[in-house]
Amino acid sequence: MAALRITTASLSHKAITACRPRLYLGVRGTVRSGPAISRGHQHSYTTTAPKLSLAPKTERGGSKIFPDADAAVADIQSGSTILSSGFGLCGVAETLINAMHRRGADSLHSLTAVSNNAGAAGKGGLSTLSQNGQLTRLVLSYLGNNKALERKYLSGNIAIELCPQGTLAERLRAGGAGIPAFFTPTGVHTYIQEGKIPVRMDESGKVLESGKPRETRDFNGKTYLMETALTGDVAIVRAWKADEAGNCVFRYTTKAFGPIMAKAATLTIVEAENIVPVGSIDPNDVDLPGIFVDRVVPATDEKHVEIKKLREDADRGPSGSTKDEAQIQRERIGRRAAKELKQGYYVNLGVGIPTLAPSFLPKDVKVWVQSENGILGMVSEMHLGMIQLLTQNRVRIRQRKRLIRKYFTSKDRHLSHPTSDIINAGKETVTLIPGAATFDSTESFGMIRGGHVDVSILGALQVSANGDLANYMIPGKVFKGMGGAMDLISNPGQTKIVVATSHVAKDGSPKIVQKCSLPLTGANVVSTIITDLCVFQVNRATGELTLTELAPGVEVEEVRAKTGAKFTVAEQLDIME
Repeated sequence: MAALRITTASLSHKAITACRPRLYLGVRGTVRSGPAISRGHQHSYTTTAPKLSLAPKTERGGSKIFPDADAAVADIQSGSTILSSGFGLCGVAETLINAMHRRGADSLHSLTAVSNNAGAAGKGGLSTLSQNGQLTRLVLSYLGNNKALERKYLSGNIAIELCPQGTLAERLRAGGAGIPAFFTPTGVHTYIQEGKIPVRMDESGKVLESGKPRETRDFNGKTYLMETALTGDVAIVRAWKADEAGNCVFRYTTKAFGPIMAKAATLTIVEAENIVPVGSIDPNDVDLPGIFVDRVVPATDEKHVEIKKLREDADRGPSGSTKDEAQIQRERIGRRAAKELKQGYYVNLGVGIPTLAPSFLPKDVKVWVQSENGILGMVSEMHLGMIQLLTQNRVRIRQRKRLIRKYFTSKDRHLSHPTSDIINAGKETVTLIPGAATFDSTESFGMIRGGHVDVSILGALQVSANGDLANYMIPGKVFKGMGGAMDLISNPGQTKIVVATSHVAKDGSPKIVQKCSLPLTGANVVSTIITDLCVFQVNRATGELTLTELAPGVEVEEVRAKTGAKFTVAEQLDIME
């Protein structure tokens, strides 16, 4: 095999940048489309104005290998739109981000960054650039626990455009494919449709810029929103392996946003953990063809894990301590939620309480857990049924270790050591089971919007009597983002939507209400509500709630006192197990 040569020659700045269709954010134009059709109302839609590319120029035929990240980012211009790969801290181009950071805010500033999320303060990702004042605008689906960025937004120091995760992925895919716009069911009857999510505020909380209203159109009796393609000047991507021609291989969930970011940019820079000569990668293994890659540099900065979950953590368990009431309630909800999962089902579980459900499945019931960041077939390190059982029963330490060791050397064992390249939607390390598959985010959300997932279980801030769900923001107070939630509930006719949540909020206010007062994640989508007190079935056609199950020791009167919606009681009222 020929030895790899890394050239120090920079690319020519005299060639013409490859032409690709571009749509830019934050600039209102004057071109209007014709009237749209939506329930008898007409809506106009304003496209964004074209803008000259700020991407560095490249030359076909030159070497794509750069000596280091600093050389590769040296000609990125201030004001550029940067497409940044990664989900959480998985698959993030840390080497390139740190090189951009080293240029400083005086040399590189006023950047717009597009990514699923903005990293974690003090740990890496785009937070490195946002804290340094190099970013003025972000397009994200989720802020998560990035408190520093949330404070920066709420105080008016940065603009953030929230975009549902599946829509974000599809906008990027469309941009790279030359498709200017598409229609999606995600976000219908929400602030996304109305353009009411604030993009920029001042320190007093006054909204200076809002999102733009979407054009709507009905197809086969269902309403859809029009979303425009999304492209950028430069994509920064991390790959496991790349050859000198730019062909790339991604490992597991690092491919969530990697390939689609690369395809949607005018110029793509890849940092690779392994750089190999042309011909070293089997054509069948190529995830991203070299036509989409312009520069390749060695990945030298360490990968990070946002939330590491280990079997040893589960092995330690609660050390015989008595569970508090909150944990008992969570497990009660999780145990009942498990009954919604049938043999062979494909299921998606939201963050928090919903992830407990598989722990309570009977031994002979197997389900395929789908994670929106690109996994089908996984199990949580902390909530494996065997470990849950052992922990609950306070099995002696020696016996517990022996049984865990036996379980993980059985035929169900796979990828026994957690890796930063395999995480779930909660940014936790997980284990893939035999028969698992990994894929990018466009594939994942095609499964979700297409109704191929049987059941989706989510948490909630509020749920209404007719099945409206609110679970992603409290205006002026909590600004986490919707992530993939709006996509997950976008096809309730094919995917059963179950809410698993505490019955009341921390302040004692009811979460189950007649009408949601918080911004909706989706309208008329929830079929079943499971709380620590009871189970409701929702008649989505009539907008009526029916109480069907009570937790042990709970009376109907208590449920009525803690519920902010009218409901009827089933003739046969069962007890939650």
